Amino acid sequence: MPDTTAQYDVAIIGGGLAGLTLALQLHQGSPDLAIVVLERNSLPPPIAAHKVGESTVEIGARYLSHTLGLNEMLERTQLRKFGLRYFFGGGLHDDLAKADELGISSTLPAISYQIDRGKLEGDLADILQDRGITVQDKSVVKHVTFNENGGAHAIQVTRHDEAASIRCRWLVDAGSRAAIVKRQLSMGKPCDHKMGAAWFRLDKPVAVDDWSDAEAWRRRCDQPRRLSTNHLMGSGYWAWIIPLAGDKTSVGLVADPDIHPLSSYCSFDKFSNWLSLHQPTLASEVLDARDTLMDFMFRKNLSQDSNQVWSADRWALTGEAGVFADPFYSPGSDLIAISNTFICDLIRRERSASRFPVHVAIYEQMYQSFFSIIMSLYERQYPGFGDTRLMVVKTTWDYAYNWSVLTWLYFRELMTDLAFLKAAQPRLVAMRALNETMQSKFRQRAAEKNVAEGRGRFFDQTAIPMFRDLKAALVDPVASPDIELRDNCLRLESLSPILLSLLADESSNGKSTCSLLGDLRQRFN
Repeated sequence: MPDTTAQYDVAIIGGGLAGLTLALQLHQGSPDLAIVVLERNSLPPPIAAHKVGESTVEIGARYLSHTLGLNEMLERTQLRKFGLRYFFGGGLHDDLAKADELGISSTLPAISYQIDRGKLEGDLADILQDRGITVQDKSVVKHVTFNENGGAHAIQVTRHDEAASIRCRWLVDAGSRAAIVKRQLSMGKPCDHKMGAAWFRLDKPVAVDDWSDAEAWRRRCDQPRRLSTNHLMGSGYWAWIIPLAGDKTSVGLVADPDIHPLSSYCSFDKFSNWLSLHQPTLASEVLDARDTLMDFMFRKNLSQDSNQVWSADRWALTGEAGVFADPFYSPGSDLIAISNTFICDLIRRERSASRFPVHVAIYEQMYQSFFSIIMSLYERQYPGFGDTRLMVVKTTWDYAYNWSVLTWLYFRELMTDLAFLKAAQPRLVAMRALNETMQSKFRQRAAEKNVAEGRGRFFDQTAIPMFRDLKAALVDPVASPDIELRDNCLRLESLSPILLSLLADESSNGKSTCSLLGDLRQRFN
């Protein structure tokens, strides 16, 4: 029988990745906090659960392994990732070696993981319970009564079909797209980026390494390509192949509905037929393994936005209950890491009355700005996803910008250092403007809907000197933060015209090699 008068410092709606990691981060910073996590489903969740977000990149991986201290568990239970990898023109060839390939040949610093979300969330729930944090499954939140006068919020819950009431000083909605707080407060905001997606799991490994017998192609990389987040690229879409622990595989598709309507791939049979038309090698693998199908899910309008994500009235949104960008570049766990870090700092400040309202407003502005920057990488760019030249140039810029600014701020633990951020603001504003200029150029090229046939070219990101330097500096600082940021911005300013000349195919403009990009220009030949 649930305690109908239970009171907590923090109540978190949702026991998925965002809610469980927030509870752990809060507990680590303030072990005296009384925290409850309310999860509507049974725990533990099933292995290979119905969730997008298996692929982590730098911030999300750093958050899990370093901030939360889960490195040993991740190494033992999950897979290390061999980077993000892209193939162009692969659907036109039986031999994948004839496609253009973009990715790393050997691992760069700053590790990341392929995550089985069901396994990770089950392990996190166990950790919380071992540390005395209350995790209540089969708890469906029906209504929230907000107290704006400093008193406790009241949550009406049905737990195991019995009504209960919970009171809390802070309420955080991490309940994914159910988003009861956002809905009650009418905080939902329309999002023009309306991609559709479908995905499923197979209880079988799918290895792109087997899609060619060419020995030179096989020797390009010092690890199996299977461990990468493999992207099969085309105009208006990308399909993913992600390995999971236990020889399982996640397969998915994200597409612009104006080019590839969701209705054309919203069931397993339709998805298989779609693959037969656009990526026949993957279609063959999927159909051969259809008896191992574990689940299937589809969703329209993946991207989500919100007018507000936290308030001085002691409520907050995190994870998909707040905003969700697009799974391309795998930013989902990055946004969770950033959001949870801000929320933890706000709860700490509210308890100590340390400039709390000021930080609420500043963090809101910062988080909305970060989300807007991330969204700029995707908006009106899907038509160009089959264009090798565009995507090599675009990913080079997008990675460099991210590692130089947003990822760098997180690794340096400067997200909540307002003194540093105030001093850095002119540079950050200038880099945002430069990024907007670059994304505008990419959109112009994307509108041409160029599709590469594939010529067997390999654009090796490990060979890009700037990438090696930026990734190494993330884990091993080379100077003081102000000097590092200055140098990062100067590098981006130098990089921009070089990439634009590459995009325009100005082969005679400049040297064939340069200190930032190495021989990248030659690789287009």
